[in-house]
Amino acid sequence: MARRSAVVHRPDRHDRPGPGGDTALRAAALSAEAAPALAAVVAVGAHDGHDAYRGADGPGGGGGRVAHDRGSGGFAPPLTAGAAALAAAAAPPDPRYAGDAWRDLWARRLAALDAGDPAAPEDAGTPLAYDAVRVPVLAVAGWHDPRRDTVLRLLEHLPRHLVRGVLGPWPCRYPDRGEPPGPAVGFLQETLRWWDHHLKGLRTGAMDEPLLRSWTRGWRGDDTWPPPHVTPVTYALQGGPAPVRSPLHTGLDAGRFAPSGGDADLPPDQRAEDALSACFDVAVPSGGPPVEVLGHPVVRLAVRADGPAARVTVRLCDVAPDGTSVLVARGTVTGASGTHTVRCGATGHAFPPGHRIRVAVSSAYWPWVWPLPAAGAPAPGDTRARGPAAGTHGTRAAAPSGDPGGTPPGGFTLDPAGCSLLLPVRAPAPHDAAVGFPGPEQAPPLGVGVPAMLGAPDGDRPPLLVVRDVARGVWRLEADACSGEHGSVRAYPDGLELTERAVETYEIDEGAGPLSARMRAEWQMRWHRPDLDPPWHAAVEVRAEAGYDTDGLLVRTELVCTGTVGEGVDGGDEVLLHRTWEKHLPRP
Repeated sequence: MARRSAVVHRPDRHDRPGPGGDTALRAAALSAEAAPALAAVVAVGAHDGHDAYRGADGPGGGGGRVAHDRGSGGFAPPLTAGAAALAAAAAPPDPRYAGDAWRDLWARRLAALDAGDPAAPEDAGTPLAYDAVRVPVLAVAGWHDPRRDTVLRLLEHLPRHLVRGVLGPWPCRYPDRGEPPGPAVGFLQETLRWWDHHLKGLRTGAMDEPLLRSWTRGWRGDDTWPPPHVTPVTYALQGGPAPVRSPLHTGLDAGRFAPSGGDADLPPDQRAEDALSACFDVAVPSGGPPVEVLGHPVVRLAVRADGPAARVTVRLCDVAPDGTSVLVARGTVTGASGTHTVRCGATGHAFPPGHRIRVAVSSAYWPWVWPLPAAGAPAPGDTRARGPAAGTHGTRAAAPSGDPGGTPPGGFTLDPAGCSLLLPVRAPAPHDAAVGFPGPEQAPPLGVGVPAMLGAPDGDRPPLLVVRDVARGVWRLEADACSGEHGSVRAYPDGLELTERAVETYEIDEGAGPLSARMRAEWQMRWHRPDLDPPWHAAVEVRAEAGYDTDGLLVRTELVCTGTVGEGVDGGDEVLLHRTWEKHLPRP
């Protein structure tokens, strides 16, 4: 039997981590009897399951006894993220290729979906058994991919002859796509080298590369992980006690959880977020070299919580002389009073001379982290008096929100005497000069047309919009997940027309308090074939909502699938499936 390979498919759209990378890693650990022809894998944006969390520390909610998937820095995908995957999984067969059987095939597919809750927060499953991996793995991710930490764990736990890693300045897209921040590299040529070496036995030099190739202020090469020329450097945080009581809307400038290259996917200037946080700065000397970081920044904090628990979010920022603040890494943790260690997500970054390294600490980070309700807080819908906003925004202490008591739940005070920043500082290494990639090569585009839609209601929708209702005290974040390369209407060369609309909304009411937090996702996909006789139409609509209720967090998902053939008495809409799932999760 000819030897085969398993290739990861990073999803190009829908702003969600895809299963392809996970599938490749699981395949790499299959026994020779289960996959005798498997010779190598390429895993892009994969997840090894070793950073699953228990509880509800992230926007993925909680499960108490169940471990759920999470990403770099301890953040989990939004509870409504499954709406995109559900819409794609419910797509109908195309009658041009499936013929008259399309309806029966679709009904069977939907029946499989109907058996469970496909949009519920996914269990993390069994972590990858590193000692079971038997074929070489090329692990690739971008610094803006929430699953990038997997690459470093694979390098640390797999023997050198079974792994190579690449971490570059990319979002959740293939490295040759050229999405910001870039630069793009010749990923297709790199994978061809990998396949030719492991499948054909050709001498391509694929295994002569450093164990890790990463981007900081250029390409770097490291032959071990962790490398000996990465030194932990500790910086003490200076100042007096710093109260942290951030407004509940702190975090709206976090960017998309899984950025895919959209204009507003990456975090913007962090000065507004910094003003709502307790900030500690470390100067990079103007006359010295850059401070180059590779790995996981770690922040140690001495916390005195206002209540039984505090929800702590840390951001590491690069502050330029003009005040511009660029997000470098972040992490989150929840706990009682005491000393907490926040391990930020992996990063590769160089702080230039004359800049400042900023540690910004907040007690809120919505919608990436569910706000912490006060002990004994009333259920949503209870009448609560609204109080005015209190406090001022300082460079040291975070400002309180307009919560009725004037002090939002989850607040705390930092004692800088017990706080420190530990950076993995990298020195130049012998492999650096030899590391590089060819330019990207791609096949000619498919020829997808994007018709001009005059007067389309969503034609002018911004990709990411923050709305403040001053009268109600409500903040709302609206994201258009279809604002990428193709837009929402596409015409394919074979005659298929696809209309797609996706709006994600995250809302919180400063006056009503933490229990007002709500997230909602709406996905609509419509397929049309005017070239068939009679014309064919099909539609999938998914609506997902998550928020607090009397028992904790409630996640509700609704799926509606309709098919239409022709017009007149013999045609019309037919509902093939209308199903609603509800899942209750413990209150964080």
